[in-house]
Amino acid sequence: MRHIFLILFSLILLTACMKSKSADLVIHNAQIHTMDNGNKVYQAMAIKDGKILEVGPERQILNKYSAEETIDAAGKEVYPGFIDAHGHLMSYAKMLLSVNLFGCKSMDQLLVLTEKYADKSNRKVITGYGWDQTLWGDTELPNNERLNELFPTTPVCLYRVDGHTLLANDAALKMANITPESSFYGGMVKVINGKCTGILIDNAMEAVNKVIPPFSQKERMEAVLEIQNELLQYGITSVHEAGISNEEIALFKKMVDDKQLEIEVYAMLMDSPENRKFVEKNGKVHWGNFYIRSFKMFADGALGSRGALLKAPYADEHNHIGVQTTRMEDMLNLADFCLKHDYQLNTHAIGDSANAILLNLYKKAYEVNKDHRWRIEHAQVVDPKDFSLFAQYGVFPSVQPTHAVSDQRWAEVRLGKERMAGAYAYQSILNQTGILALGTDFPVERVNPFLTIFAATQRKNADNFPTNGFLAKEAISLDDCLRGMTIWAAFAAFRENETGSLEKGKEATFVVLDRPMNEGPTFIENFANRTVIKGKTVYSVE
Repeated sequence: MRHIFLILFSLILLTACMKSKSADLVIHNAQIHTMDNGNKVYQAMAIKDGKILEVGPERQILNKYSAEETIDAAGKEVYPGFIDAHGHLMSYAKMLLSVNLFGCKSMDQLLVLTEKYADKSNRKVITGYGWDQTLWGDTELPNNERLNELFPTTPVCLYRVDGHTLLANDAALKMANITPESSFYGGMVKVINGKCTGILIDNAMEAVNKVIPPFSQKERMEAVLEIQNELLQYGITSVHEAGISNEEIALFKKMVDDKQLEIEVYAMLMDSPENRKFVEKNGKVHWGNFYIRSFKMFADGALGSRGALLKAPYADEHNHIGVQTTRMEDMLNLADFCLKHDYQLNTHAIGDSANAILLNLYKKAYEVNKDHRWRIEHAQVVDPKDFSLFAQYGVFPSVQPTHAVSDQRWAEVRLGKERMAGAYAYQSILNQTGILALGTDFPVERVNPFLTIFAATQRKNADNFPTNGFLAKEAISLDDCLRGMTIWAAFAAFRENETGSLEKGKEATFVVLDRPMNEGPTFIENFANRTVIKGKTVYSVE
């Protein structure tokens, strides 16, 4: 009996010794995809003070660590928190506060939705977002005649889905002092028979934007919190905010100070005198989970509204090559400012001419710092002759796979068959760079990361169209897609040492998926079962 007692006592001591380390949280019975260099998969992970202590086999972690909280993942897959490398929180917030025209099927429906919004709101200027005339069976942009009939005195400003075209009624044009004779560098006022049609493209929209009364800070913050909840339900824990004003810096700072901002935000500044003064005063900014160390620049407009700058005319508008939205001297000036202050430059470039201009402009950054990580946002249409310049000048591509499957209905009409060889060519670009950052460009597209994955790997939309995939040879592998949404996206924001993979010493930010990752040819909806940021559960289905 004494012998048995000694054995039991020894086992108790042994167990106590084995669990010699304490943790705040242990997650186990999981398939933890670390997204490290070896792409290892483990079963358990120990976390303390928001950092990963160790990732390893189930028995090893459970025997080694005692934890205040233990999560049994029931065999579910775990990935680093998804990073949306190109989104627009502030634009999405404004959209939620305006007329929602996404998916609108006709001009009739647009007018009904706008009238309903006007009836229930007390806004002096009506704004709306998301219309797309290609969904109306019409490739041509609309005019404002019926909008004028419905709203003869109230200014109405309705933005196209891409955010690069505005349909304004005459009251809004009058408010902004826009006439048929108005002209803007990098923008167009659409005039037919000497009369404004109400269509403003790219920089021409700024005259209207400046006189629209802004939503209050409180309204916008509440909308951002609503968006944040949506992101967390999908396991998105970080957003690269693609362009903010100086005033919006203060909004995000207040959310950080009030402990309302749970996701990480890597913000790109719009070029303005105020934002340049901010950089000169503050340098690179890190306030809690809010980061600033980059500028956003526009080289051209959007393909859907024929604002993308092409090397040769549009196939469906033979006398038009698109719009260069920023003068070359201004591009060079901002590039010099970024180099001086060690800031990243991220430039919107859609057309093949715009991409060629930027690839050559970025050569200057490469000569100063080969690891500059300056980005081209979208890289949507690239002349195959220019693919090699991405690698040659160290240019970082940031793309949005859902754009390919959204645009497939009309892209060839705009470009012609020959230019499709360089359109939405994500695998071709990846072959050059070995790295891609992936995003959605929300609210232009939905925030759903699983649509991004499906579009990138299968080249189809949520309706599994087209059957054989759009330009299917440009599909990327599931592993590359997930890296583009985790570790590569973290690298694109200089955050790869802190996040983007689940490794010892990094932030314990991860998503437990509700369903296994889909690798099949048919879209299957998915969500987060649990989302954890720095060891804290911020969303759970429970």
